[in-house]
Amino acid sequence: MTRFDVVIVGGGPAGLSAAVWAADLGLTAALIEKREELGGQLLQIHNPVTNYLGVTAENGKELRDLFVAAAQNSRFERICRRTVVGVSFGANCVTLDDGRMIGWGGLVAATGVRRRKLGIPGEDDLVGKGVLASGVAEKTKVKNKRVVIVGGGDAALENALILDEYATHVTLVHRGSEFRARKEFLQKANDAVNISILRSTIPKTIHGTDRVEGVGLLDTTTGRSWKVEADFVLVRIGVVPNSEWLVGTVDLDSEGYVKVNEVCETSKPRIYACGDLASPGGPTISAAVGQASTAIKSLAVVSVGQTSS
Repeated sequence: MTRFDVVIVGGGPAGLSAAVWAADLGLTAALIEKREELGGQLLQIHNPVTNYLGVTAENGKELRDLFVAAAQNSRFERICRRTVVGVSFGANCVTLDDGRMIGWGGLVAATGVRRRKLGIPGEDDLVGKGVLASGVAEKTKVKNKRVVIVGGGDAALENALILDEYATHVTLVHRGSEFRARKEFLQKANDAVNISILRSTIPKTIHGTDRVEGVGLLDTTTGRSWKVEADFVLVRIGVVPNSEWLVGTVDLDSEGYVKVNEVCETSKPRIYACGDLASPGGPTISAAVGQASTAIKSLAVVSVGQTSS
């Protein structure tokens, strides 16, 4: 079994920061990422990034490139296209999907979150056939088309306003009677001629065979069911933490986020979590990078007996 001072699971901002700090503190480290590319959710950000202190990037990919370039001079092993399928606290090791076992002196979980799905018929089958992955990146596709957006937060409202500039009509569907989004977004959406807002309404089915043709809706107040014609659907109903691989190993909250203390340590000693996976209240790139440095510095002291300035 190959052993490292620290094994980091997740190659987004938190994972990359943890790897750089581990190398800087003289710890041997392995970073495990399930995708071919490092970067995590940065690759899903298609608008300019202007609030990461000292850096302005055209999009998340450009910021990812800066992070990866900064990490090139740090010595750590990269293991891409691999998933952790098991964690043993007693043996202090993780098992990968190819059967390899990797031992750790400390484990850092940085697997982030994923977009929440509706879980209705047609949603998965019509991805790329009218079910959009990103409103910003795919906005030109909806030109002169009809779009249904599902959600009630900032992301849903902001996408509605962006796609309204291209689509013939945008229907915004929200399960609640009140919106969580910023008031300025909601006011602009209310004032837009080509945006219809449906409250207390839930999607039941995405219709279509080769392409999206419409969305089946249910009014939860009246019980009325009907179909709205649509060419595209965008779902923005929040996120889900990628914590399934930690179930039964560390304590999670009711939503699946990892519970951590002030140094990002979980309920098990020498197992840490940082980034969006452990930040239900304030998921940001800055927080992810900072939490990772805190976790590694704590791990260096607790697990290896090393101190740093």
